[in-house]
Amino acid sequence: MSSSSLTLPSQERPAARRRVLEILGALAIAATYVYLVLNQPADITGGPGSASALIALTGFLAGAVLLIIAVLPTLPASTLVLIPVALVLNIVLGQFVGSTLVPFYLDAIGTVLIAVLAGPAAGAATGALSSIVWSFFNPTVLPFAAGAALIGCLAGLAARYGLFRRFYLAPVAGFVTGIIAGVVSAPVAAFVFGGTSGVATGAIVSAFRAMGDTLLAAITKQALLSDPMDKAIVFTIVAILVYALPRRSRGQFPFLRRHRVLAGQTPAGGPVQSSAQGPVQGNAQDSARNG
Repeated sequence: MSSSSLTLPSQERPAARRRVLEILGALAIAATYVYLVLNQPADITGGPGSASALIALTGFLAGAVLLIIAVLPTLPASTLVLIPVALVLNIVLGQFVGSTLVPFYLDAIGTVLIAVLAGPAAGAATGALSSIVWSFFNPTVLPFAAGAALIGCLAGLAARYGLFRRFYLAPVAGFVTGIIAGVVSAPVAAFVFGGTSGVATGAIVSAFRAMGDTLLAAITKQALLSDPMDKAIVFTIVAILVYALPRRSRGQFPFLRRHRVLAGQTPAGGPVQSSAQGPVQGNAQDSARNG
């Protein structure tokens, strides 16, 4: 009794500190988003040298760093190695697809992948970092860092609560995530950027504007058309990638095991493992003692 009472508080303190850092990181990203929507700074798309861009960059970067510090002790080396790969994947695919006539983005595959493998906080940090890094090549992406972080958080929550255990539920989770992300990103696109950066999505906005819609209404309608389908595709692709991983590779991600993210998994140290191996090992030890 005394040993357990001494060890439990020491284990709870780091978890509490991580939770506080996660909350502070989320608040920093949310506050920066609110600042952009309320102030509608037009100079933010001019590059990182403007005052508004520096404020947005500082706020989003601070939030991403706090999230990373919070989840870093829980991330295995396999996840840390994948985060830079996820950033490159987001930027390359997003830049390429945005320049085509496809009314989608596909710029969140890396974010969702990290979220499914490592959880909501890691996914949110990856999404925010992706937009920050991408903004140095394309400044118009920076205001959407909050939406990218939200996508990572929602993908991690979907994984935690079992929506990837049934393959057909992954696109459903993506569709719902796309609706929420579209509603959140529409004010930024309308008030800060004045439209969308994609060729095909911009054409859809122009079509709604020609029908008499306001800029915000046109962008919101475009987002509700493009984002749900885009995120459904992204979640499906990520589900295929994660299930295609060898079982041994999946075992390197504690989040997958702890929350039984995939079908056929048992919790780390769960009853299946103990019931399957415990009696056998116990009998072997008893026979060795009696032998």
